[in-house]
Amino acid sequence: MTRYVTTLKFLIFFILVFILSACSGKGNRDAAPRNVNIDFNSITNAVPKNEPLSRYGNPKSYSVFGKTYYTLKSSQGFKERGDASWYGTKFHGKRTSSGETYDMYAMTAAHKTLPLPSYVRVKNRDNGKEIVVKVNDRGPFHAGRIIDLSYVAALKLDIVKQGTGRVEIETIDMASNRQRQSEQVFIQVGAFMDKQNAQKVHDKLAQASIDSDIHTVVVNARKHIYRVRIGPFEQRTEAGNLVKEIENLGVGEAKVFSGNGE
Repeated sequence: MTRYVTTLKFLIFFILVFILSACSGKGNRDAAPRNVNIDFNSITNAVPKNEPLSRYGNPKSYSVFGKTYYTLKSSQGFKERGDASWYGTKFHGKRTSSGETYDMYAMTAAHKTLPLPSYVRVKNRDNGKEIVVKVNDRGPFHAGRIIDLSYVAALKLDIVKQGTGRVEIETIDMASNRQRQSEQVFIQVGAFMDKQNAQKVHDKLAQASIDSDIHTVVVNARKHIYRVRIGPFEQRTEAGNLVKEIENLGVGEAKVFSGNGE
């Protein structure tokens, strides 16, 4: 009887240890979100903006796993080749190194030394796909990996399944980018919370032989704004003339704007 009780206690102890170990392991693993239907093609690239450097994310140096990293003073002209990885549910909603909240559905990334924030063009060297992300976090701290992409950014580059991908990254020169964007002229024909309403306007413009696109602005994981835009135009007067024609179609109020329209 005593032997039976001892054996039973050992089995219970073993089962408890196994359950706790399994739970602990599950909690420490990163993963993709489950049962979430994402139209990642509708999520647009990060739009480069002139922003002040993060007060918290740009120390002169910092150490991780016994290795010291030195933060770059400028991102201008930076290029790098290596592997990209991604991070998802484990960090979703947590604070990044820049102080922003990590959103795995936003076009962001982590880098070890670039100033926070920086804007980077990332190209998958195997399939040619390209994206633009905002670097607002630190990492990855694995040998050979040069950038850690948000889940949705990795989806757009098609590297989620394999976990990593061969990439080339290049920072965006904000001075030239700002000049290019300020020269662009667009017409906006409505902004909608419902993509179907935006599609109706787009289709009605197409019937009148007016080309437009639906520009998606990601507010957060559950809120998107769909803007119907026409352009860009080389001159504002050209856009102004088309506004009158659009008003006669009765599809909504058309406005002319310069820049990226964010």
